[in-house]
Amino acid sequence: MDAATSPRTLETASVFLAAAHAAGQRVRIGEDLLTDGLDRLLEHEAGDLTCTVEAGVRLSALHSALAPHGQRLSLDPPGDPTIGACLAANLSGPLRHRFGAPRDLVLGVTLVLADGTVTNAGGKVVKNVAGYDLGKLVCGSRGTLALIARVSLRLHPVPGAARTLAVETNDAAAVVDALGRSTLQPSALDVLHPGRVALLFEGGAAGVEDQLQRAMALVGGAEADAAVWDEARERQGSARGRLRFDPGRLRQALSGLEEAVVRPAAGVAFVPDETRIELPEPVRVLNERIRAQFDPSSILSAP
Repeated sequence: MDAATSPRTLETASVFLAAAHAAGQRVRIGEDLLTDGLDRLLEHEAGDLTCTVEAGVRLSALHSALAPHGQRLSLDPPGDPTIGACLAANLSGPLRHRFGAPRDLVLGVTLVLADGTVTNAGGKVVKNVAGYDLGKLVCGSRGTLALIARVSLRLHPVPGAARTLAVETNDAAAVVDALGRSTLQPSALDVLHPGRVALLFEGGAAGVEDQLQRAMALVGGAEADAAVWDEARERQGSARGRLRFDPGRLRQALSGLEEAVVRPAAGVAFVPDETRIELPEPVRVLNERIRAQFDPSSILSAP
């Protein structure tokens, strides 16, 4: 397509995709069709710890809107992406250790399908069984299934205290193993390979102090400032590749890496060199079958 379109309403986005579908034009969401104009916070139910936003809302804007209520979206990927991009690209940061990836925070979605059809799935509450779980399905779909237009999200209280422990070590796997067998509950645990393990403890001041002291008694280390997490996100953002590994085989994974930001619980390593993850054939076939159901005319394509 010649120029990008940035609709400001759900209806305009629907009309655009319907016209592209009728004309047989390919559309790349994120390049031909942008969500910048869909940037409103539609609802915030502070008592339920939920909110509904349009997909073009950026994380920084959402955090600013939630902060006066002492709440946050526990998602901290590099940069300042939109909520729609977080879902479409399955973006997360160090807080994934405790709070999960975008699919774990999504309660419901409004999608515009390739032919312009608007569909809703899920709901606006944490305990919800309404409809198919399309919110999780579109996470990581990179705009190949539908335009993510609106998202209902689970929120968390902003913790009263947050402290970081950095452990200098030549055996990060042993440190992670010891922490995993303990009762400690860090909000983030990254291996900044080579040589460091970083932990973030959040909660009430007394509880955080207790966890920090117990962690130091178990694996050593020293308290560090929040710049450790800025470094982790910066290195993740500049990584050109991503590797997956069995979380139980961290030592083997680290042995084959010269440099990486590693999230042991998620089994993910962000590496400087470009990599390509080949999907198993059954997964690839299933993906194609799903795409064919959502977009039989192949209107949508990954940017």
